[in-house]
Amino acid sequence: MNTVVFYVGRILFGGYFIYNGIRHFRHLKQMAAYTGSKGVPMSKAAVAVTGVLLLIGGLTVLVQEWVDVGLYALIAFFVPVTFTMHAFWKIQDPAAKMVEIINFGKNLALLGAVLLLLAR
Repeated sequence: MNTVVFYVGRILFGGYFIYNGIRHFRHLKQMAAYTGSKGVPMSKAAVAVTGVLLLIGGLTVLVQEWVDVGLYALIAFFVPVTFTMHAFWKIQDPAAKMVEIINFGKNLALLGAVLLLLAR
C-alpha cells in the first residue's frame, strides 16, 4: 500500500510542476505581460527560466532521478516567485489582496513540501 501511495504522490506532485512548466511556455506572452506588470525585468526571459525550473523539478520527482537537483530547482523557483509575484502586502484592493494571500500561502506550503523531500 505504501508503494502505491508513494507512486501516486510522485505523479501528483511531479505532474503539478510539469503541467505548470508547460503552461509557462504555452502562455509565454500572457504570463510575461503579467510578470512585467509586477515589475519583473526581462519578464519574457523570467517566465521562460521559471518554466524550465518547474519542468526540471517536476520531471525529476516523477522519474525519481536526480531528485535533489530538481528540488533545488523548485526552491530556486519558489523563493523569488513567491515574494515577487504574490507580494500581497503591497496591494490595496481587498479582492486582489486575497487572491495574492492565497497564492502566497500555497507557494509557501509547496516550498515546505519540497524542503521536506530534500530532508528525506
